[in-house]
Amino acid sequence: MSFVRVEKQGHLARVTLDRPERMNAISTTLTTDLHNALFEVNNDRDVRVILLSGNGRAFCAGDDLKEFELQTASKAATVLHIENIQRITRDLMFSSKLVIGAVHGYAVGGGFEWMLNCDLIVASQDLVAFFPETEWGQFPTGGVTHLLPQTLGYQHAMELLVLGERQTASALLEKRLVNWVVPAGDVLKKAEEVAALASARSPFSVSALKRMLTRDISPDLERALSLEEEITIEAFDTEEAKARSANFPTRK
Repeated sequence: MSFVRVEKQGHLARVTLDRPERMNAISTTLTTDLHNALFEVNNDRDVRVILLSGNGRAFCAGDDLKEFELQTASKAATVLHIENIQRITRDLMFSSKLVIGAVHGYAVGGGFEWMLNCDLIVASQDLVAFFPETEWGQFPTGGVTHLLPQTLGYQHAMELLVLGERQTASALLEKRLVNWVVPAGDVLKKAEEVAALASARSPFSVSALKRMLTRDISPDLERALSLEEEITIEAFDTEEAKARSANFPTRK
């Protein structure tokens, strides 16, 4: 059973996180399935636009807290888990395809980070997004330690990452972290409309634009991804993180 569903229609590939019983929480299996799905559509010459969304009540509720013991069972398990998470950012941001995020419900931690890795973002009015990493003794991933200061400035990025306050869709729109906010239930419809417009554009031009716009940040983003990976692996092994894991909330 795969935790990710791929559907292709014309030049559009819909990639859906499909673990609704766990609010699409990130597990090693989910990251593997997502990488395989993105590898497939990134190498499909007919695909011009990727639409990334989540099935159920959330886009992605972040790391699966129930699997913390598995993820920290050995150094190798931790390294694999974090490498898989960072690989998804590379799959999204260094793709030659335009990636549209259709995001609803919760986008937490790694889910928020993957959302920010999309090229264009359609947010539902019910979206709640935040970074819980510092609360749980962890560290953010997804290249956001580089991306957010570029978008928000140093102080506002620190506020978002350190305090981890919950952000509404309207607040994210004001911060220019999403492109559109639509009523709950309309997020996929709007994302598909944007995808149709983008698909009608020259695939060469769109791909070249993405390559040019990411060219200058690519070296710094790679360095950030590597450093985030190193620090997150270290964080997983701290006594503080293990102690705080005892108080992890249970997602129903």
